[in-house]
Amino acid sequence: MNTATDTPTKQQSSVIPMVVIGILFFIFGFVTWLNGSLIPFLKIICELNEFQALFVTFAFYIAYTVMALPMSFLLNRTGYKNGMAIGLGIMVLGSLAFIPAAQSANFVLFLVALFILGTGLTILQTASNPYVVKIGPEKSAAMRISIMGLINKGAGVIVPLVFTAVILADMGDVSEQSIAAMSEAQRAATVSELSNKLVLPYIYMAIALTALIGLVKFSSLPELDLGGEDQEHGEKSSIVHFPQVVLGAVALFAYVGVEVIAGDTIGLYGSGLGVANFASLTSYTMVFMVLGYIIGVTCIPRFISQQQALLGSAIAGSLCIIGVVLGDTSATSIADVLWGWSGIAVIPNSVTFVALMGLAHALVWPSIWPLALDGLGKYTSQGSALLIMGISGGAILPLIFGKVAHVAGDTQVAYLVGLPCYLFILFYALKGHKMRQW
Repeated sequence: MNTATDTPTKQQSSVIPMVVIGILFFIFGFVTWLNGSLIPFLKIICELNEFQALFVTFAFYIAYTVMALPMSFLLNRTGYKNGMAIGLGIMVLGSLAFIPAAQSANFVLFLVALFILGTGLTILQTASNPYVVKIGPEKSAAMRISIMGLINKGAGVIVPLVFTAVILADMGDVSEQSIAAMSEAQRAATVSELSNKLVLPYIYMAIALTALIGLVKFSSLPELDLGGEDQEHGEKSSIVHFPQVVLGAVALFAYVGVEVIAGDTIGLYGSGLGVANFASLTSYTMVFMVLGYIIGVTCIPRFISQQQALLGSAIAGSLCIIGVVLGDTSATSIADVLWGWSGIAVIPNSVTFVALMGLAHALVWPSIWPLALDGLGKYTSQGSALLIMGISGGAILPLIFGKVAHVAGDTQVAYLVGLPCYLFILFYALKGHKMRQW
């Protein structure tokens, strides 16, 4: 039997797995980056403040912490391929759970549905990322993950635009200010209509995910066989004895936190500044992330190493945070230069730096995975689960961001939450990934 870790037939046998996993990464992106549009949307229909609205990201991403280790044990029992099908099935249930949530406009039900979706994505992510790392040469793993990231973030560009077109179509000027100005009866009718518009899209999502279960089950996707990768680990009997993966999980915690802050709070920030079409602002961050992944695909490992990409990302991200905090909230000079000539709507300088964070940290995820999984052998599934638990940064750090913004009454200052995150990524790039002993 061919496995993903064999060689000569490898290039031939890796094409179909890459295509199948590429489709899954598109789904990851579509479901994940829908949150950026949902947050300001649910803030309106459920009458939430900034802190409460960011429980959307908490419910979704905390599933990765709660479910990652159970899902890794499930993968060991079912195999990676069957595990991915199970993950898709759980996501179908999560999509259907949006129907009663939307019909009742109940925020708690929305959070339950998001947690179920996050649980399904947990097993998909735990299974698919090692596939991409192990399906070819290790030195080009970041390039392959960049290809997947390109697909993932491409979905992130599309979904806010689709959301705005489908959900807000025929609704006129929908904003907190416009709804607050309505009479009680008119406001209740508008909120009910907005909420019910979520039902049909999630039914379509459930149908699409069900079709993907068949694709995964009946594809020629090979099982990963990592048992033959055993190395001399000495007295290392647990995943916590591998500093490169433990510190890698912390670095991913920091990264996913700032990634979610950049993608999911830009709409809130823009809405507060009165930027038009705030629900589509996530697309700006995603476009810059796509550009970052294109750099990864074309430059790793040909021109830059995985470690150099990580180092550059940490420095660029830190500079973006400074730009957000010190940037002008009304002038649009940076956007005028970067894309104003194209006819695409420009945004204030401070908001532009939030979008540019997408470019700055695009290569963090593809760089950390191969560096952290290096030499784990039979501990790879546990290492993958630990790294997936780092995704909980997307649950916790945006909540901290929301609390700072709410208490300080200043969303712009709250972006300082991202600075220590980029500094830890800088440490991992310089030293953390090289550590083999505590």
